[in-house]
Amino acid sequence: MSAPDEDARPASAGRSAQFDCVLGAWRAHESELVRFLSHRLGDLSQAEDLLQEVFLRAMRQGQGFCAIEQPRAWLFQVARNALIDHTRTIRHRVELPEDLVAPPTDEQAPVEALVGCLERNLGRLSEEDRAILLACDLRGKTVRAYADDSGLSLAAAKSRLLRARQRLRESLLLHCQVRFDEAGRVCCHTPPPVG
Repeated sequence: MSAPDEDARPASAGRSAQFDCVLGAWRAHESELVRFLSHRLGDLSQAEDLLQEVFLRAMRQGQGFCAIEQPRAWLFQVARNALIDHTRTIRHRVELPEDLVAPPTDEQAPVEALVGCLERNLGRLSEEDRAILLACDLRGKTVRAYADDSGLSLAAAKSRLLRARQRLRESLLLHCQVRFDEAGRVCCHTPPPVG
């Protein structure tokens, strides 16, 4: 991309010092910039598109561009930023064959395999514990809404939920031999025989 010819300048801009600063720096570094961008993009037309963006950003600097001590460094930084912005917008896609089938899996995630054990252990808890766990943890009710519906203070409801979760955890550990990984996630369990 070449900078506009002097004859192509808008009449209102005239031969302003601002335009001359940008034009001089542009002529001195345009070929370096296009090589830089095309080397990184691997596509000359994309490099030229980004180069236009760099030129526009330089023009938008107005009189401030003339005050830049190292216009080459500034232009390369703007080119790098434009390149980064461009690569962030590109989504690399791979076409998948239409007959692609997900591999069958009989394995459940460890937490999903706990469903039966969870139901049995909820039944072992007091009605008070079971009610708050079902409402807040399984049905998504907020603790504040549960407190309001139950005539409890927010602090009392939070405390009740914390204690109920602890009792459920202890029950799961005891009756289902739940084990956790280093991050505190359920890794496995050994469910007791049903019956």
